[in-house]
Amino acid sequence: MTVTASPRRATVVVIGGGQAGLSAAFHLKKRGFIGADAHADPVSDLSVPADPDGRSFVVLDAAPAPGGAWQHRWDSLTMATVNGIFDLPGYPKPPIDSDEPSRSAVPRYFAAFEEASGLPILRPVTVTSVRRVDGDPHGELLVQTDAGDWLARFVINATGTWTNPVLPRFPGSDAFLGRQLHTRDYVDLTEFAGHRVAVVGGGISAVQQLEEISRVATTFWYTRREPVFLDGQFTAEDGRATIERVTADVAAGLPSGSIVSYTGLGWTPYAIAARDRAVLVRRPMFTALEPYGIREADGSFTSADVVLWATGFRAALDHLDPLELRNAHGGIALDDTEVVSEPRVHLIGFGPSQSTVGANRAGRAAAQSIAKRLSRARSVAEPSA
Repeated sequence: MTVTASPRRATVVVIGGGQAGLSAAFHLKKRGFIGADAHADPVSDLSVPADPDGRSFVVLDAAPAPGGAWQHRWDSLTMATVNGIFDLPGYPKPPIDSDEPSRSAVPRYFAAFEEASGLPILRPVTVTSVRRVDGDPHGELLVQTDAGDWLARFVINATGTWTNPVLPRFPGSDAFLGRQLHTRDYVDLTEFAGHRVAVVGGGISAVQQLEEISRVATTFWYTRREPVFLDGQFTAEDGRATIERVTADVAAGLPSGSIVSYTGLGWTPYAIAARDRAVLVRRPMFTALEPYGIREADGSFTSADVVLWATGFRAALDHLDPLELRNAHGGIALDDTEVVSEPRVHLIGFGPSQSTVGANRAGRAAAQSIAKRLSRARSVAEPSA
């Protein structure tokens, strides 16, 4: 891609080409937005405002190919073991072998959707920052990237969490002589054969990886809090109640936790298998790492040569830091998908819309909100009869 010295211009810049970003793009196009021309002459004078009737958009995706974070998942996460992938809007999934790895099946499905929908997606393009051009609250935002910059009236951020893993710092981390890795670095169980592996984390991925690795290695499971496993099935009513709780936290500007922190853990087939083989035995969080192992909470020592940090992810929002969206609590208050302190920015695939069905709904909501704002702005600008 040719890097330009001056910005291009689009009414809406969507950042991220995963499920949420694709949903937003689909609904923008459905509402009459057209793909911005990435090869047109760049803007040469930032004092010239955007066309108030303009309805253009572009999707900037940092990944080299379709599929979002799914293309990076571990081999054993098959379509049978994922929590569920909701169909992209207007494009039902074709029949997929349940034994196929999600890292190949989902990107293939996303690629087919992109081709069928004709969306203006540029990749690989990494957004480095989003900042205000000036003090006008209705002015443009400057989206800076490694492949040229864009001016936009609105930004829909759909960057997810995969690029922002949580890596705790513990006493002795630098002294530990074994291997340390995060969930995102996990490939399959064979690389741990014969090892003594500490799995740290109380989420779905931690339990799945614990179960797998324990088939070929000696494992130890550590969590900060006692895991809570759900009794019975997780119902649609439970799902609605969870979304309401997460939505309330986000609306109040509080940092939202992982979905599991709201729901508890389900008795999935791999959780049951781990329990039945007596490996789903939780230990309190250790106090330190030492060169050859772990100093337990009770002061005893456990030898280990691998620590797998299955400690989750946080929203990847560093590129939005120039906008100073976070409040004193460290959260970002939203009104549906719109940032309360900066209505030109929408966050999707964030907070209550982290699930695939939530991402679809959030993409539609963001596109609808922006279309309404543009219509109101046009009505105000038009002289009365």
